Amino acid sequence: MGRKEDNIKKAMRIMHDIKRIRNIGTVAHIDHGKTTLSDNLIAGAGMMSEELAGKQLVLDFDEQEQARGITINTAAASMVHEYGSGEYLINLLDTPGHVDFGGDVTRAMRAVDGVILVVCAVEGVMPQTETVLRQALRERVKPVLFINKVDRLINELKLDGQQMQQRFAKIITEVNKLIRRYGEPEFKDKWMVRVEDGSVAFGSAYHNWAISVPFMKKTGITFKDIYDYLSNEKQKELAKKAPLHRIVLDMVVKHLPNPKEAQSYRIPKIWKGDLNSAIGKAMLTCDPNGPVGMMITKIVMDPHAGEVAVGRLFSGTLRKGEELYISGMGNRKYRIQQLSMMVGPDRIPVDELDAGNIPAIIGLKDAIAGSTVSSISEIEPFEPMKHYSEPVVTIAIEAKHTKDLPRLIEVLRTISKADPSLKVEINQETGEHLLSGMGELHLEVTVYRITHEYKVEVITSQPIVVYRETVDHKAGPFEGKSPNKHNKFYIEVEPLEDGVVRSIVEGDIPEMDRIKDRKALAKKLEEAGMSRDEAKRVVSIRGPNILLDMTWGVQYLNETMELVKQAFFEVCNRGPLAEEKLYGVKVKLVDAKLHEDSIHRGPAQVIPAVRNAIYGAMCQGNRILLEPIQKVYVNIPTELVGAVTRELQQRRGVIINMEQEEYQTIIHAKAPVAEMFGFASAIRSATGGRVLWSTENAGYERVPRELQPQVVRQIRERKGLKPEPYDESYYASI
Repeated sequence: MGRKEDNIKKAMRIMHDIKRIRNIGTVAHIDHGKTTLSDNLIAGAGMMSEELAGKQLVLDFDEQEQARGITINTAAASMVHEYGSGEYLINLLDTPGHVDFGGDVTRAMRAVDGVILVVCAVEGVMPQTETVLRQALRERVKPVLFINKVDRLINELKLDGQQMQQRFAKIITEVNKLIRRYGEPEFKDKWMVRVEDGSVAFGSAYHNWAISVPFMKKTGITFKDIYDYLSNEKQKELAKKAPLHRIVLDMVVKHLPNPKEAQSYRIPKIWKGDLNSAIGKAMLTCDPNGPVGMMITKIVMDPHAGEVAVGRLFSGTLRKGEELYISGMGNRKYRIQQLSMMVGPDRIPVDELDAGNIPAIIGLKDAIAGSTVSSISEIEPFEPMKHYSEPVVTIAIEAKHTKDLPRLIEVLRTISKADPSLKVEINQETGEHLLSGMGELHLEVTVYRITHEYKVEVITSQPIVVYRETVDHKAGPFEGKSPNKHNKFYIEVEPLEDGVVRSIVEGDIPEMDRIKDRKALAKKLEEAGMSRDEAKRVVSIRGPNILLDMTWGVQYLNETMELVKQAFFEVCNRGPLAEEKLYGVKVKLVDAKLHEDSIHRGPAQVIPAVRNAIYGAMCQGNRILLEPIQKVYVNIPTELVGAVTRELQQRRGVIINMEQEEYQTIIHAKAPVAEMFGFASAIRSATGGRVLWSTENAGYERVPRELQPQVVRQIRERKGLKPEPYDESYYASI
């Protein structure tokens, strides 16, 4: 294993030379070959045996990942590559392509400066390709393109050289179209991928070979040679002449930026603090002598060492034994007990690491994925990471043996720390805990971890879908009286403008309990479609719901406003129809009559009055239940279209589009998440396994009118509420 040790020594040397570091990720649609590619790169750099490359999947060292053949966690690995006359340290993050683990992709993008976008030559650009590329460009991460599985074009689709080149041209055009659509103006043209400059490579990760135009020029290999090697099944010989890691890592070193170059334009986007402060300047220039500025992008659980925080060091130098602050944790200091570099599943301990690297730290026990870590106690935290989808499926989970209950609570807390796209609600009284994830698979994998890695036996319920509530039209004012009859509140509700809902969901308008910068918020709301008068009067934003104060000159209202907000938050969490969260509701306080004595307008009086007024107004505005929707993409042989469309239509699916490609048909559809349980096995049996499919969360839509009463009744019964949502007390004062 001498080569591996030798590489580790080289890595230790290069990690101080910032111009020779590249922090990169691999991103792609599920099953396009990211992990196989990453493995080959590591093998080529001598970090594992070449025979096993692409078969061993070093980065999928979690046994679940190997069993399912997909990547769930973002793994990190460092390797050394010779290019020109120098050696370069490449820190690689391999990310998942499955939509259920999209949160992991978002977090990995924060740590890297460039990505290898992997696209399958047979399938081309797929929905998830678009999503991951959009995430990268949103974080100002530069892409290069690797077209994988080229051998299948000849061996399976029997294309000739001309048709292959047409296929490549189509993929490159589509990728550039996406870069133009989602890239920021200053990078759009600069970041386009081009065959002639070598920012596009072709090959087969499974068979360890790749080719690019600069490499062809250097070695004299032509496109025709490649075609001959493939049609004569001489891929092993080709791999010796054109080894994948050489071509792809050359492309990375040449076209992707070093940390210093990248941070000059990435920091203003991902950190909104003062760029002229000491820490701001240090991060912009990636200065190893400045204060420490780091963002944690992943928590890895090590059975022996506990929590390992992995992230990107933007400025300063980390040293073993040093004390750091975690934003949001006050003035507590955390000591670095161990500092290391990650190489696949191994951590190589080091005494210090400079800015621009991706360190793994033991000792930051309160850090979560997304935490800002610094040597300064009052640092402005990094921008929160925007996830494109939120948890839509929930299971109830409880310990099989009562004695394991405390341990289960601890494990659930640990798991939600390591994967912030999981939501955990712990109910101490009933002992029932709710675990919400991005989809069925996400939850299955998490439960497997709890039982096998953490050794806690659990019982889980059937998956439950997370619904939302809204109103159909404007209603009110509705009067809410306090129990002592001394205070009255008048509330109107109406659907929130679509543009505003979208801006809140995508994170452009943050949720806020208190409005800090009223002017800036009003401007954003106006741009998203709200009227100027209303935009100035926002009191609070919770989820995609907004509370407005439209009153004039109401006495004592300032003192009471905090309690009004409290009632609004309660309603946002539990709507009047099925106690699900609200989505897209604008709540306006239009008038109030308050008792002059503050004793008579305490929480017990104000909160129920406002809550009932919002509920009442929502009843008048016609309460609506929304269900989460998934886009479904199915790729099948043309003769099986009927079987698939039948399967989708039985699940209330709607076919949006069908594309014909030679022998394949790609179906674009959408279907409610509630109807998609068990879809995997149903579609396999309907097509005899000859199917590729994927899903993507697509927000919420109305439950069909005729189904709503039945769905509401089921949710209420499950929650132990009265089956009918209509409560006479709301109507008493209408």
